[in-house]
Amino acid sequence: MVMHTKRLVLRELTDDDFDSLYAVLGDSDIMRHYPYKLDETRVRNWIAKNKERYRVFGFGLWAVCLKETGEMIGDCGLTMQNINNFIRPEIGYHIRADMQHNGYAKEAASAVRDWAFQNTPFRVLYSYMKADNIASCATAQSIGMSLVEEYRDSENEMTKVYAITRDSQIDS
Repeated sequence: MVMHTKRLVLRELTDDDFDSLYAVLGDSDIMRHYPYKLDETRVRNWIAKNKERYRVFGFGLWAVCLKETGEMIGDCGLTMQNINNFIRPEIGYHIRADMQHNGYAKEAASAVRDWAFQNTPFRVLYSYMKADNIASCATAQSIGMSLVEEYRDSENEMTKVYAITRDSQIDS
């Protein structure tokens, strides 16, 4: 699977992406909203888990690469997540710190949204994040998602859930 946007290429993660992905997921500032920072083993497992997702589901988190240079700057994709005790299709995204605030997360997440509605039976797509993750909330809103739920997560922190329906996406 390969997707092209105006500035990006989204493709399946490979073992060769470890260094680039570690620069994103190993960054404590980027991952401050996760329960833990990802160390080298967890990043390798992240890649392996997504390769398994591609095999089982036909989707997962994909490498986000600059079209001009091929440089990998993060990941974005569709995964099945436990969101407040329901397994839901979730658009997730992580962009390297020095590449943030350029619209890459919005561009990648929009492509994933469109791909998911064209290639899966899902009628609703979600994104969820810690309530204080303002940038992630803004990205969800920028691709047409609306806040649909807030709840206390397993760390007793507030989590926001955004969603977009197939019908509302087609109408926009």
